[in-house]
Amino acid sequence: MTDHSPDKQADDLAKVLEISRAMVATEDLDSLLKLIIARSMELLHAERATLLLYDSAADELVSRIAAGLDELRVPAGAGICGATIASRRTINVPDAYADARFNPDVDRRTGFRTRNILSAPLFAYDGSLVGVLQVLNKRRGAFDDHDVLLAETLGAQAGVAIQRARLIEHFLAKQQMERAMRIARDIQRDLLPKESPRGAGFDVAGFNRPADETGGDIYDFVPRADGRWMLSVADATGHGIGPALIIAETRAILRAVGRGEPDPAAVLGAANDMLSADLDNGRFVTCFLGTLDLRAASLRYASAGHGPLLFYTRRDDRFEQTPASGPPLGIVEGTDFGPATRFDFQPGDFAVITTDGFFEASNARDEQFGMERMTDVLRKARDLPAAEMIEVLHAAVCEFAAGEPQADDLTAVVIRRD
Repeated sequence: MTDHSPDKQADDLAKVLEISRAMVATEDLDSLLKLIIARSMELLHAERATLLLYDSAADELVSRIAAGLDELRVPAGAGICGATIASRRTINVPDAYADARFNPDVDRRTGFRTRNILSAPLFAYDGSLVGVLQVLNKRRGAFDDHDVLLAETLGAQAGVAIQRARLIEHFLAKQQMERAMRIARDIQRDLLPKESPRGAGFDVAGFNRPADETGGDIYDFVPRADGRWMLSVADATGHGIGPALIIAETRAILRAVGRGEPDPAAVLGAANDMLSADLDNGRFVTCFLGTLDLRAASLRYASAGHGPLLFYTRRDDRFEQTPASGPPLGIVEGTDFGPATRFDFQPGDFAVITTDGFFEASNARDEQFGMERMTDVLRKARDLPAAEMIEVLHAAVCEFAAGEPQADDLTAVVIRRD
């Protein structure tokens, strides 16, 4: 005979209070779930318990931890769990196999025999669904009304505790991700060149601002043994950590090949073959690559899907937009990017190579900044040093966007002859 004396009821409620205090002191979600399962079995004298958390994205209940069972995943509206959620009340099933809502598949799989079930919904403080706690097989007899009261009291505390633990878990995961992204950002910043080509009346500057912590753009200046400089601007599809890894690989390949090969088109061809072997379908890298000869005041360059490239001649106050000389890197192995194009700088001439984040920047009306605005801004800034020209261009893009978030990485290189 079940003891429901006042002393026994008071003792049970004291146990619920003790369990609630233990839940508050437990911040780790898995430890909390184990605590709730173990103590609910103890409180309700049950053989087994399962706690299923609600996955709102999949509209499913998922057991991260189940006493005596592997992980379960069931539709949130199905079976006894679904009825528990729909009624928002604890459901007492005295004979599982006599209830049409019961699914015996788990019993068949495990060899366990479910006799009776107490199924309690778990809700957060705001009433949103957290999950369902099910305790199975009361050791003596069936669950009664007092057990239902205990399950509902425990469930009310458990739902809030689980919500708190999940928020802490998400917060810690976010902090860990932010730390990892900061490290990746610092590493990527360290990959930018520490010096720019100088001498013979040339002024060269670069700029990089990713849309996220890390980006898929990069520029590079590499001095060669023959006195010339290898200059590159590259843009991997997308932005974030994935493109950042691809662009780091691209930089390493260009540097390794470019130190021994003076022809920009040949360097792009070798880099393309290497990246084609590594990149999945849909991923590619646009890349401008040039060899700057300061003494000859010339730039030999090739472009893998990167453009338009802007070249300004001061003598006739004219911009020329040069198209790409081949497809982006990583798409078709064996692509020929030659022959390289040559541009000879006269005093006052400059070249501007940007990624598409500049001319495709949009405002609230979904208008793009465009190449015409770019050339207007650069023409007005033509007498400024290279770094200041980029600053003026960036400021114009920001003013045009008028507070709209930066949608893409911004990278630019200006090569100017005084």
